[in-house]
Amino acid sequence: MYRKQVRRRRALLALLVLGSFVLLTLTYGQRSDGFQRGVSTIFSPLQTVADRALKPARDLVDWFDQTFEARGENERLQAELERTRTLAVAGQEALQENGQLRKLVELDRGPALASSAYEPVTGRVIARSPTIWHSTVTIDVGSDDGVQVEDPVVSGDGLVGRISSVEGGSAQVMLLTDHASAISAKVVPEGVQGVVKPEVGNPEDLILDFIDSTRKVHRGEIVVTAGWRAQGLASLFPPGLPVGEVTRAPVVEQEASQQVHVRPYADLRDLDLMQVLTGGSRR
Repeated sequence: MYRKQVRRRRALLALLVLGSFVLLTLTYGQRSDGFQRGVSTIFSPLQTVADRALKPARDLVDWFDQTFEARGENERLQAELERTRTLAVAGQEALQENGQLRKLVELDRGPALASSAYEPVTGRVIARSPTIWHSTVTIDVGSDDGVQVEDPVVSGDGLVGRISSVEGGSAQVMLLTDHASAISAKVVPEGVQGVVKPEVGNPEDLILDFIDSTRKVHRGEIVVTAGWRAQGLASLFPPGLPVGEVTRAPVVEQEASQQVHVRPYADLRDLDLMQVLTGGSRR
């Protein structure tokens, strides 16, 4: 009997506890704000202490995040800058090459070549003379393209030299500044003739030698190839190709040495695109 009463009391107590929890749940569900304020009041000091203790760790994590993010952004911007720079350089090279090709086309259509039998073959410089005299360059066209030894070579600015040796896919150009170069030329409009030779040691200076000392040449006058033909023979170079401009023509030097100084139109130190005049007359 006693045990039955104990079991009943325990069951009743459990029922009361369960009912209390249900009532508390319903009460605080309706008045959650008050409950949350209570919990916040109890745990707020602990939370403050925890925030202060964990702040250095959080700051360190934030610093790493910001550092990696900044580094990634910097790398992206650097890559974008390099791409932009590459495109800009390519654009400048394209404009420069386009300008050179335009000059070559104008020269091909000019009076010196328009009605000639020469066939221009365009090539690019792939090697330069290792000496300071700028005497030779190598281009990427050769016998496979119809190029032969002694063919004249021009840039968009004028005559630069002639082919001195040739292979299947390349050829060497002897420039006007080579010590073995000699080209028959004349001054226009006077028609004074002579031979263009290099001024040794100065790629910006040529000599028009063996001129008629009785006929005066003046500074600023134009020098072109003479291009002669006689008894079935012809010059290597067609007549009228621009060579350069007279820069110094003192009367004393003309009378004593029969020569004047000429600046070549083509920049022989900075050649890139040029044309070989193939199929012309041979001696």
